[in-house]
Amino acid sequence: MRFVWAVVAFVLATLLIGAGIAQRTIFMGPSAQQAELSIEEPAPYLLVDGAVLREHPGQQTLLVRGEGEIFAAYGRTADLEAWLSDATYNSVVPAEDGTTTTTLIEPVVEAPDEGAEGAEEPGRSPVGSDLWLDSFSEPDQLITDMQLPEGMSVLIARDGTADAPQDIVISWPLDTSTPSVGPLIAAGGAVLLFGLVMYVLAIRHQRRGRGPRRKGPGPLPPTEPINFALDRPEPRAQLEPAAADPTDSTPADPTPTDEAAPKSERRAITPRRRLLALPALGVAALLFAGCSGDSWPQFDSATPSPTPSPTVVTPENQKPPAVTEAQASRILQEISTTLSEADTALDIDLAATRLDGAPLDARRTDYTLRGTLTDRPLPAIIPTDTIEVLLPQATDTWPRTVLALSKSKTDETLPPVVLTMTQNDPWANYKVTNIAEMQASAEVPQLAPAWLGTSLITDNAAAFLALTPDEVAAAFADVVDAGESSESYELFDPVAITLAESIKASRDAVVQSLVDNGAAETSSTAFDITPSSAEPTALATLDSGAIVAVSLVDSETIAPTSDDAVIRFGDNAEAKTLTGVEEASKGVVTTYGLQLFFSVPSQGSTAQVRLLAVDQDILNVEVIK
Repeated sequence: MRFVWAVVAFVLATLLIGAGIAQRTIFMGPSAQQAELSIEEPAPYLLVDGAVLREHPGQQTLLVRGEGEIFAAYGRTADLEAWLSDATYNSVVPAEDGTTTTTLIEPVVEAPDEGAEGAEEPGRSPVGSDLWLDSFSEPDQLITDMQLPEGMSVLIARDGTADAPQDIVISWPLDTSTPSVGPLIAAGGAVLLFGLVMYVLAIRHQRRGRGPRRKGPGPLPPTEPINFALDRPEPRAQLEPAAADPTDSTPADPTPTDEAAPKSERRAITPRRRLLALPALGVAALLFAGCSGDSWPQFDSATPSPTPSPTVVTPENQKPPAVTEAQASRILQEISTTLSEADTALDIDLAATRLDGAPLDARRTDYTLRGTLTDRPLPAIIPTDTIEVLLPQATDTWPRTVLALSKSKTDETLPPVVLTMTQNDPWANYKVTNIAEMQASAEVPQLAPAWLGTSLITDNAAAFLALTPDEVAAAFADVVDAGESSESYELFDPVAITLAESIKASRDAVVQSLVDNGAAETSSTAFDITPSSAEPTALATLDSGAIVAVSLVDSETIAPTSDDAVIRFGDNAEAKTLTGVEEASKGVVTTYGLQLFFSVPSQGSTAQVRLLAVDQDILNVEVIK
């Protein structure tokens, strides 16, 4: 009976394991479904609407094949269409029957003039644009995985001149999980092990049944009459051993079985029987090793309790933020790399691709000075390790402005830097328009999250601030000139007052140096600090205030009061380098640029205007003619 159970177990185990293996092999369907895009009339650009990639659920895999370099990027559909508004391109959108429709789109706006920002001849390469959320480039074949949400699309091109690749396939994964495979193979292994145990027990029982047996006496001889003779007793008949039965297969001297064998022999035989279970264990281990996580039932794990976060109410008709966090990090990294290269090569044209306004003016002067003064240190680089604060403007038009506060985790000597960068149109890259070092005691006001963005404050919307953006620079300049007698003195916090006093102290030091050199009677000094021609940048905060970035020009004039007197530069190497002379008969004007970031409270608030960051650079030394 044990043999019967063993055979049944082996057959059942074979069926169970075979069914499990079949589900992962011959019965398994395709792992993905594909859709090939059809392009009838080639064009330099191909815009694939995000709805085409979201036609099926799951992660989308984009495969583009063609000779040469292949470029692909994804971003907001509206941004891609704006970038392509002056070009001819193919637009791929989903059709009602589940296929796709390709339409050739002609330009709707005039292309940028040759030489204008964003214009390139011939064609406009999409490589390196700050507009993309992410981009990819590979030769001959490009494969990338993405999962585009609603409102996103993909741009495919080469260099903006050659036709875009036409061999494009989109694939989506199919559910190939087989949760019953694991249990089937596990059950089959258990039944197989049971069959092996029954088989071993059956063999053992059979061997025990074939052990040594004692033979009984043979058949008695025929009875004879008893002799009652009295003279002597008749001896008792001796029983003859019975003749061996030729039909009996048991040998006369059987070989001892396990039971009759010596203990040493039994100990040697027993481990061999146990080894019969090893093949079953080995087969089961191999089968389990081949089972992936999708070969077992997946039970939902406990959902973690959400952590409460500050509530931010999204305004109605809120526009998307100008950049995402990943996009801003990439842009800032490219800006820092470009400026490092420009600083090393003293290439002001290269620096101008990423700087504008006061930062560009300061760089131009620095390059002029370092062209002669070789011991002058390089400008501080923009740290890109961590963006602690990101405040993008929420808009779908141009220009766009972004505020960022970045710091370095690896170099403690680099101070945190706060900057604003602006993108003037869809074809231009972001340029730094204000930059300053964050003050150690400065506290950043409460800001909207990066995914929400904020609004750029214009003159019409500045009435709710304690000082309008245009008034901030003029008010601070008045504090520098008038000190405590200024009407704006009480509006600024102690950090801003300290800066104003330090500027005032530097002026006093210039006057004192003239006195010390005996030139006070033959020369005069004049100082003036005024807002620059650059427009201030103001971004709203959550407390109805604003972060305002302004720039000022601080000028220092020294002129002789006698026709016989001249202004000698002496050890002033900067003045000698920028003017090209060593003295000035009519005087000299030294100009400094200040870039300041303030936190301006709302109107009616008791809070003061707080200074967040400051940067001061020499802009020019000019001889009066």
